[in-house]
Amino acid sequence: MLRDVLHRALIALVIFFLLPLHVLAQEKIVGSYTGTGGFQAAIWAAQDLGYLEKHGFKAELVMIPGGALSAHALLSGSTHFEQGGAPTISAILGGAELVMVAGALNKFPFSIVAHKDIRKPSDLVGKKMGIVSFGGMNELAVNLALKEWNIPRQALTVMPAGAAAIRLVGLVNKAIDATMLAPPETIKAAELGLNVLADFSDMQAAYPVSVISVRRGFLKDNRETVKRFIRAYSEGIYEMKTNKEKGTKVYANRLRQQEPKIVEGTYNYFAPKFSFPPRLDPEGLRNALRFIAERTPAATAEGNLERIYDPSLLNELEKEGFFSKLARSSGR
Repeated sequence: MLRDVLHRALIALVIFFLLPLHVLAQEKIVGSYTGTGGFQAAIWAAQDLGYLEKHGFKAELVMIPGGALSAHALLSGSTHFEQGGAPTISAILGGAELVMVAGALNKFPFSIVAHKDIRKPSDLVGKKMGIVSFGGMNELAVNLALKEWNIPRQALTVMPAGAAAIRLVGLVNKAIDATMLAPPETIKAAELGLNVLADFSDMQAAYPVSVISVRRGFLKDNRETVKRFIRAYSEGIYEMKTNKEKGTKVYANRLRQQEPKIVEGTYNYFAPKFSFPPRLDPEGLRNALRFIAERTPAATAEGNLERIYDPSLLNELEKEGFFSKLARSSGR
């Protein structure tokens, strides 16, 4: 009897030491994202494809609509990681002890869609451009596009027109002449005969769209935890970029969309745009700072980049060969 007990105990001990660390102890974390657009897929993939679990996390992902609310939840400690954007920069410049540590997307995830008779940027002069609202990513995208095209802002009417689905209806009904859309709305727009005037991924304008932020105190006290999260996040991004089968499954699940054409179109649009390694583009950060500075004079680009962005963990992973090993091991 005693020998049987000792035998079972020995087997349990062997299994304990053979099990991977992440099976033995899962660290509970909460991460947030700000909406259901396809550009959110990096954090979805990290969760849905099992990379957060692989790197030792029992993670819960929650959607907190609106970047300001998401940043507030992170600051309060309700979440540990946030996938957000410019509102977090505004919070940091306002004194919030937050910092950006990685970024999956450095280009605006939009195309400018217009009526069929608007065939080139200069055709926008005198027309009505619909955006979500003033003060957000849509407005900045319009400003930068017009600057790149040498078209004065006052040459057209920029007006709030609601969410993407509402703006698409407004475009069809000619309440507006142009707007910015992303898949799946761009796919529907093409079916309706509307014209995709420009894709922001082909333009110079950079912007921090999908960014991972944490509390500075959390980074200081839990540096290895944040580093493991970035590993999981990076693997999710790499898989989205290189594995269409898995990537489309993530989109079908998260967008609750089963129409293959729309799921595939969404994947084809976003997957090439994700950044691997997930570094932030300094010029995109400066664009965000300049835009914020128009409303908050203290928010200048100079001297604030280090305040809002800490790439040291990415530098460590690069030096350790994590990103190159990941690419080699996948064989893709």
